[in-house]
Amino acid sequence: MRHPEFFDSVPHIRLRDALAALLGAVDDGVIDYGYIDAVKLAGHSCPTVASAYGLTRLALRELYGDEMAERGGVRVALGAGQGEGTAGVIASVATLLTGAAGDGGFKGLAGRYGRRQLLSFSQDIPLEIRYSRIDNGAAVDAAADLGRVPAAPEARTLLQLCLAGDADRSQQREFGRLWQDRVRRILVDHGEDPEVFILRRAS
Repeated sequence: MRHPEFFDSVPHIRLRDALAALLGAVDDGVIDYGYIDAVKLAGHSCPTVASAYGLTRLALRELYGDEMAERGGVRVALGAGQGEGTAGVIASVATLLTGAAGDGGFKGLAGRYGRRQLLSFSQDIPLEIRYSRIDNGAAVDAAADLGRVPAAPEARTLLQLCLAGDADRSQQREFGRLWQDRVRRILVDHGEDPEVFILRRAS
């Protein structure tokens, strides 16, 4: 599968999943996720998918520090409703990386390893998402300000041409290049920018 080279430059997320270890799915339960995994899940690469990946990576680092994050050990709450805006896309990427799931998630084995009801929507939180450790209650509120990484001015015109079916092949390719260049700037150039990826310890 060919993809933009910068996908491989985005920092990976390594987690330990106790359920995966128990069931023999992965040695020691250690799983490595890259941005390409989020792209495969969503079926596309866009600023929303990028922000969800970036926020989750940074929030897990904030919550666990030098420890390896525990997949299945974090609750994820979104302020928006499930059907509002891009909340569903953001939640799906967060679920991939944290294991947190809604009512349809894995119910567990003998009261352990459950992932059900760790993901919730329409919560009263100050920012876009809250990530909370189950073991000690530590929590981080997070949001992405994507307006600080604007699209190229010509991208809007090219998008309109593409959607209307009036763009030729070279215009389609140029739009895709510009679109992914914005994603690259979000995740690579601004991947550690606190004005783009906003994190605050929850009180």
